[in-house]
Amino acid sequence: MARAALELGVRELASAAGVSPETIVRLEKGETLRPRTLSAIRTALEGAGIVFVPANGGGAGVRLPRE
Repeated sequence: MARAALELGVRELASAAGVSPETIVRLEKGETLRPRTLSAIRTALEGAGIVFVPANGGGAGVRLPRE
C-alpha cells in the first residue's frame, strides 16, 4: 500500500532501501523478513514521505503527509 501510494516501482523501493527487488516482493507477499531488512524498508518509505500510523482500534496503517 505504501509503495503504491508513492507510485514507486519494486525496483525503485528496493534501491532506496538497499535490498533486492525480490525482498520487496517477499514483503508484499507477507513473508517474514529480518528485522534489519524491515527497518531499511521502513526508513526508505519514511524518507519518501510515508507516515506510519500505530494501531488505534482500526489497526495499523500508513498515510502520506498533508500538503
